[in-house]
Amino acid sequence: MHSATFLHDLAVVMIVAGLVTVIFHRFKQPVVLGYILAGVIIGPHTPPFPLVHDQATINTLSELGVILLMFSLGLEFSLRKLKEVGATASIAALLEILLMVWVGYEIGLLFGWSAMDSIFLGAILSVSSTTIIVKALNELGKSRERFAQLIFGILIIEDILAIAMIALLSGIAMTGSLRVGEIGMTLGKLAIFLAASLVVGLLAVPRLLGYVARFKSNEMLLVTLLGLCFGFSLLAAKLGYSVALGAFLIGAVIAESRDIHRIETLIEPVRDMFSAIFFVAIGLLIDPKMLVIYWLPILVIALAVVVGKVVTCSFGAFVGGNDSRTSLRVGMGLAQIGEFSFIIASLGLTLNVTSKFLYPIAVAVSAITTLLTPYLIKSADGMVNWFDRMAPKPLVNGLEIYTSWVGQLGRHRTSLATTLVRRWIWQMALNAALMAAVFIAAVFVGQRPPDWLKRLGLGGEALKSLLWLVAMVISLPLFIATSRKLQALGLLTAQSRVTKAAAGERTAAFRVIVEQVISIGGTIALGLYVLVLSSTLLPTLDVLLVLIVLVMLIGWTLRRSFIRVYSKAQFALQETLTHPPPHRSDHAPAALPALLREAELETITITPNSAAVGKRIRELAVRTRTGATVVGIEREAVRLINPAADEEIQSGDHVLMLGSQAQLDAARSYLSN
Repeated sequence: MHSATFLHDLAVVMIVAGLVTVIFHRFKQPVVLGYILAGVIIGPHTPPFPLVHDQATINTLSELGVILLMFSLGLEFSLRKLKEVGATASIAALLEILLMVWVGYEIGLLFGWSAMDSIFLGAILSVSSTTIIVKALNELGKSRERFAQLIFGILIIEDILAIAMIALLSGIAMTGSLRVGEIGMTLGKLAIFLAASLVVGLLAVPRLLGYVARFKSNEMLLVTLLGLCFGFSLLAAKLGYSVALGAFLIGAVIAESRDIHRIETLIEPVRDMFSAIFFVAIGLLIDPKMLVIYWLPILVIALAVVVGKVVTCSFGAFVGGNDSRTSLRVGMGLAQIGEFSFIIASLGLTLNVTSKFLYPIAVAVSAITTLLTPYLIKSADGMVNWFDRMAPKPLVNGLEIYTSWVGQLGRHRTSLATTLVRRWIWQMALNAALMAAVFIAAVFVGQRPPDWLKRLGLGGEALKSLLWLVAMVISLPLFIATSRKLQALGLLTAQSRVTKAAAGERTAAFRVIVEQVISIGGTIALGLYVLVLSSTLLPTLDVLLVLIVLVMLIGWTLRRSFIRVYSKAQFALQETLTHPPPHRSDHAPAALPALLREAELETITITPNSAAVGKRIRELAVRTRTGATVVGIEREAVRLINPAADEEIQSGDHVLMLGSQAQLDAARSYLSN
């Protein structure tokens, strides 16, 4: 009987959605509005009787729509693009959230609502709807434009900040005060989750998909993709994060696969089906009676959302260095609220700290701003042209000067030493986050041991000792690599900062002191950091001392193996994040000789286990064996153009090769063996 009810509801949803969207498409209106209207038509609040009997099941299916929409967003927005717009997106998202929280709080007080209602209203208004914007931009064919990529970056930062905001609101609602320590802990765990997910995912997922893609089976690839998507969303939910965040992360990881275009083609029809159900489910929540009772607050709040977000997002994008045209298009694309607003509103009801009218108001405002979103995006260009015509010329010129100045700041070149220090600090921070992820996972297993671990019959202390030992061994490659980077950082700092002009005859002695302080002090701090991470797993003192000695023996014995494992992982990560070398250019000048038109340049990175390490170019005889020519070598400290035949190849060298694609493939295979 239940299956018949479900089939009836699903049939009604898809039939009505199909009819309404055909009409909307016929009159060239956004299809997403048709989905929402279809939900209102068949909803429980529309007479004479509801056409959907089991709304909970439809809501469950709509969750799949959220997951697949966020997954497809991750596929389109790769990590390279996030790096390009990350600074601007962070500035715009922070300004938007802070200002919109204040606007919502003031509006709530203006209507005489309680302080808690006003706080939650501000949070509801602060986060834009990722799913609605993605759908609207895809329908309008603008998802790959520069302003759209910036919008996606802002949405990602917003979603991350929204998770922290939910934790903040929960703390305020339950205790009546703000606990900074809890918020810091939440943000720290979130950062660790993001870092570990991206690193492990980038190392494993593209290679897994490459292996599956070799079978030339669309069915096998699609099932694998959906398994990764839903599995990672489940992992995020188990760890207390939103399924939308998990779906986006795994999508961004899969976007680095070489089969991304084939993957997008397979996912698109599945995504479209479930996203239709998601927007219909939003329409099911709309109660026309509530629109009548609270028409004034709804209109005021909707106007505040549109105006406030256009102003704050445009201002934030402009402060980040974008021109006025791009900034206004960004602001007009973000002027709505959506799924995270529903989550925040329902949180207030669940905790019993907000009034019951707040949730339907949030849904109504979301519906109104969703209706306006496609039109705002369409009219963005016209608004920009109007602004250029009507704004005073000195203002327009001043804005252009500011944009140019910020762009020049971004192109400012830093010294090689500064670049190396920044790179090493980022790598050490990433290693620290990964070590934290390992110990958090060990603590999680210790608190919720699986059945197979229970069957081993280990007691509490024995289990903690085993988990601590396993976590330490897994973390050893990261620990050793961080210690080596501290040594390199100490040496570089001593050589670059301690000058003869300042230290005189004692320069050498001061350099040794600075080098040792940074190296030894950093390693001791790293050891204390590991002890803090493992504090909940630490066994008794005598057992701990034995385990520490055992870990030191393992580290000393397998040191070279751990270094090799870390180097391979680092190389694989860099290889995944590096664009494949361009093949033959379609725009090669016809006047070039055929030999030069077929020649290509490619950089080959020398791994630690390559047989080329320690050999001279003359000994390798790369040109004789493969036909490709070594034309340059880039190391961390120097760049060698047309290196001599006696130049020695070192681990980590980036060797620039010239030749045909077949010759370069042969050279890559030869140098990597």
